[in-house]
This record gives sequence, C-alpha cells and structure tokens, in this order.
Amino acid sequence: MTTHQRLSYDEFVSLATADPAVVGLVLKGSRAHDGMATRRSDHDLYVVLADGAATGLARFTGHRSPELDLVVLPLDAFRAAGGHERYALARARVVLDRLDGGIARVLADKARLDADEAFTRAGDLLDAYANSLYRSVKNARDGQPLAARLDAADSVGFLLELLFTLDRRPRPYNNKYLRWELDRYPLPGWDTGGLLGAVDRIAATGDVRAQQRLFARVEAAVRGAGLGAVLDAWGDDLALMRPGRR
Repeated sequence: MTTHQRLSYDEFVSLATADPAVVGLVLKGSRAHDGMATRRSDHDLYVVLADGAATGLARFTGHRSPELDLVVLPLDAFRAAGGHERYALARARVVLDRLDGGIARVLADKARLDADEAFTRAGDLLDAYANSLYRSVKNARDGQPLAARLDAADSVGFLLELLFTLDRRPRPYNNKYLRWELDRYPLPGWDTGGLLGAVDRIAATGDVRAQQRLFARVEAAVRGAGLGAVLDAWGDDLALMRPGRR
C-alpha cells in the first residue's frame, strides 16, 4: 500500500519505540551516509517486528511519503534480506535494537561476504568481466564501435562487482554511493581516482588501450587472489585482452 499520510520520521520513531512488538529500527539510504543527505532526502526505515508478533504498526506496511518510506517486516525476513538491498543494509544505521546487539550483528553480517561465497562469486564475475572485455576489443577490431562501447560498459559493471567481492564487500549502487564508498573505504591496492577515471573513460568511449591497461592491473590482482585458472581457461584469447594487441 502506498500512502501520503502526514507522518514525520520523529513521530514514527516515537510511535514504534513505544510498541513492544518492534525489536529493531534501521535507517538506510542517504540519511545513513555521513554527508550525503540533502533537503530532499527522505528517511528510509526498516521496522523489524518480533516473529509472530501482532501490532497495529502493520498498517504502515508500504508507507511512502516525501519524508518517510517504511519497510515493515518480521525478524526472520530481515535476517534473510539481501540481493539488491545488501549494500543498503551494510551501511545502514541502527536506530533501535532490543536484541542486545542482535540487529547490529545482522547488519555486520550483511557488510561482510563469507570467504567461500566471495571466492566462488569472484570467479564467476571474473569470467563475465573477461567475456565482455574480450567482446569489446574484438568488436572494436572488427569495426563495430557501438557493440564495442556497449560491451565495454558491461565489462566495467562486472569489474566493479568483482573488485568489491574480492574485498568481501557488497558493491555500492552506481549513483552517489559508489563515490562515497570508495572515498571513505578504498579498495585495497587501488587508487580511487585512477580506478573511477578508467571506468568513466571505458564506459563512455570503449577505449581499447584503456581497457587493456586496466585488465593488466586486474590480472595481477586476481592471480594473487588464486583465480588464475579462470583466466587461463581463456587460452590464446587472453592475448587480445592484454596491452599491445588490437
């Protein structure tokens, strides 16, 4: 349900805090990121209920207004939340925690990928990155500039996901959160300005040499992380991805 009922963030927090069915309140989005909120920023709030609890706050499920967006859900569903929401939860702020730190621990788990999960996912992402990079360079060579640019744009998306996964972190969204995250928590071994500059140039132009130079950095990083076999499976096609070949 979507509603524009007049209800401020502070009013709702007071209402929810007084309800014993509420075990946690979690603020996500720009209001949870230092220095990011503007006068147009709303408050995105998770309202976490004890499993099986009955509460009148259920009427606010799906509430949306220019000031306040609410997600009302039971604790089990909050623990299971992930996918697109994982980065939002990783940088969210605890407003209320009635579980002796249990809500904070859920957020901490969202912020850190399991080592085995990260290794497996990184291998898949590396292969996807290599595939898009290879196609981009090949299309540029074969006189297909639009296809080359589109594949280049795809490749940097996979690359960013790969680099964050190697650091066992969820990838931030492409908008202002990416720059915010990298400015405050740089990826190990990468200069933020250099990385974003290369990504910008590649996504905009499909510059083959820029792609190959970046790949050389990536190849060294992934081989150091134990993922060399993923690249070796590309055989002779690796030559097209490396600097000096077009």
